[in-house]
Amino acid sequence: MPLYKTFNPNSQTTVKIWKITESYDDLFEPLDLKPDSLKRVLSMKSDWHQRGFLCVRHILRDSGYTDQDLFYDGYGKPHLKDGKCISITHSFLYVGVIVSDCEVGIDIEMQRDKIARIAPKFIDYEFNYLKKDTGTYINELTIIWCIKESLYKLFATPGMVFKDHFLVIPFMIYDAKTVAWIDFKSKKYRYEATFLEFEGFTCAYVIA
Repeated sequence: MPLYKTFNPNSQTTVKIWKITESYDDLFEPLDLKPDSLKRVLSMKSDWHQRGFLCVRHILRDSGYTDQDLFYDGYGKPHLKDGKCISITHSFLYVGVIVSDCEVGIDIEMQRDKIARIAPKFIDYEFNYLKKDTGTYINELTIIWCIKESLYKLFATPGMVFKDHFLVIPFMIYDAKTVAWIDFKSKKYRYEATFLEFEGFTCAYVIA
């Protein structure tokens, strides 16, 4: 059960992406889930969600952790018992996990035309530089969504709104990186965001 991609953005950070090709039973059998995790995965109605949940645990195992090492705070943000920072994402075929000494956020999304319909819900400033008549419009929207979702996961603060509090400066897809800002409660935070595309999916991550 090999990982699809593994890379190190810096010496303190590892990103692992898993392509789900295994059955639920094959993923479930080798794992030792704590009772809360077992109850959660059995309650999931979607096979994709179940397998994605289990793949996260396989990535943890590949990184030297167990299900018992992972826990969630009151805001639903994941943590590791050894104090390392972690962020998790799942979209259809792919699961991604980033582990670092620093606060991190990661997101994977399938590139789909319907994102253009919901763009006004998560974009404001970015409409100033996006061009709908290009062949990359859907890709660019997906990158922006993934970056903002990653920022949201990193910051994990109630009340944040993608459209109002997150800003992604102009970028070129081939650069694979850009700068993003959080403007929230009279404070501004600057982050470098990195993104990549593969097999009709986009992944973005931010490291504090």
